[in-house]
Amino acid sequence: MNNLRSRTILACLGLLLALIWVMPNVINLQDKWWPSSKRLNYGLDIQGGLHLVMGVDVAGVVNDTATRLSGVLKAELEKEGISITVVKVINSEVGELEISFPSPELKDKVVKYIDDRYATMLQVLNSTDSAVSVRYFDAYLTDYKSKIIHQAIETIRNRIDEFGVAEPSISQQGEGRILVQLPGMADAERAKALIKTAAKLDFMMVEDEKTPADLPQLIAEAEKAGNYSLGPLKYTEYVTRLNQDLKGKLPEKTMVLFEKSENAQTMEVGRVPFLLRTDTDLGGDALDDAFVSFNQYGAPEVALRFNSLGANKFKNITGSNIGKRMAVVLDKVVKTAPVLQTQISDGHAVITLGSSRDRDKSMEEAKMISTSLRAGALPATLEQLEERRVGPTLGADSIHKAQMASWIGALLILVFMVARYRAMGVISDISLGINILSVVALLTSFGATLTLPGIAGIALTVGFAVDANVLINERMREELHKGSSFALAVKEGYARAMSAILDANITTAATAVVLLYFGTGPVKGFAVTLLIGIATTLFANVFVSKLIVDLTIHRFGVKKLSV
Repeated sequence: MNNLRSRTILACLGLLLALIWVMPNVINLQDKWWPSSKRLNYGLDIQGGLHLVMGVDVAGVVNDTATRLSGVLKAELEKEGISITVVKVINSEVGELEISFPSPELKDKVVKYIDDRYATMLQVLNSTDSAVSVRYFDAYLTDYKSKIIHQAIETIRNRIDEFGVAEPSISQQGEGRILVQLPGMADAERAKALIKTAAKLDFMMVEDEKTPADLPQLIAEAEKAGNYSLGPLKYTEYVTRLNQDLKGKLPEKTMVLFEKSENAQTMEVGRVPFLLRTDTDLGGDALDDAFVSFNQYGAPEVALRFNSLGANKFKNITGSNIGKRMAVVLDKVVKTAPVLQTQISDGHAVITLGSSRDRDKSMEEAKMISTSLRAGALPATLEQLEERRVGPTLGADSIHKAQMASWIGALLILVFMVARYRAMGVISDISLGINILSVVALLTSFGATLTLPGIAGIALTVGFAVDANVLINERMREELHKGSSFALAVKEGYARAMSAILDANITTAATAVVLLYFGTGPVKGFAVTLLIGIATTLFANVFVSKLIVDLTIHRFGVKKLSV
């Protein structure tokens, strides 16, 4: 009986959680007392929206980088006392450069400098008494092109977040294309203009000494007085209005910007205010590159390389602000704020992430910071290659037909189970209802987006959930035909059917994992729904149905149920 009580409590807890997560989809529950406010998002194929394929001008960025590198190399070599006639780009597609010099004895010095300073980036192709030809390593070029795509994706994502679209889908498609899907987006022209806007990167000093101790309170008072908050407003509109309202309460030449909290999903949920100086005057145009590197202990860090103009500015800023924090700001969002340890005069800097962090987490943060920096430093041109607008009428028609098909299919299954298995069929139908409720609840709790392939996954879940109950009921019938008591038939029916149920679900799960790993977009949505359906089937159509039968026999004293 203790075991039965424990299982009852577990089932009730699972059902309660499912109801808590599902209710916001049915009733508008925005009150703070309700534990969950998440709603199930609908995909582009259901609620309509904008489908864009953007081409990334990777070749243009590589060409610009090679051109900048030619100027950097000339300045660096002359700084080392190596007189250079000219550094010119021979082939921008592979970053091939020719370094010319006036005397033959300089050749070895040039080659040695390239091998020492650019060992992982440039290879020497050939050399003569008056010139040395170098080009990017193939591995470096491939990795760099990949970084350009990720930089463009990060830029688009920042812009879409600004637009406030729920659950946008932004992914790489092929070598130089990005697929952007914006569910519910009606203003297509504004969305396209927003996507194509170049990101703005700034390096701003944090004004820790003059930051008011009650800064969070000042922000709250300004919001209350102006009757606004970050939720209804776009982020840039919010910070612009907030700084206007705080004018006179903050030191001159400062402004308040925010960093998203480490564990927060959105800026609205959790943000950290920073008081920043507006007169730092160091932007993304001063940065040549940013990439992940490793210190002497193997810990990830972010390496920065400024151009010649930026290097001088950075030298002056770091020299006069040792021990203070410098914020890296992308589109008015603070990405990180490291402490300046020493004056940096060579244009090469490192952002350390601390040694006590989890290595994988530090690696992900280093990648995020370097990508954000490149998003502002190396804006790639985006060209629109394809546009499709899915109207809400088509989306409504799609979901209406899918709902009709699901209702008809579910009704036929419910009727069949009752007609075939009678009382046990009713229990199977109850378990099936709990199953679907649990699927929707988990999708909602994960913040998933429901698409037509996802609805197909739910329909398939109904199929193999019923299959599990058919196996159980048929096994019970076999035991009853042998003359076993109903209690024994129940026990043996569930036990003997379990191996077949597990085999079927494990093979289905294996297929879903493969689809999830190799698939993209709708295929992944189908796979996720399928995996959730497997988990809920084992819970509802096996665990809960067995619990209902056991309660009927042991708690309510029913001797036999019709099968």
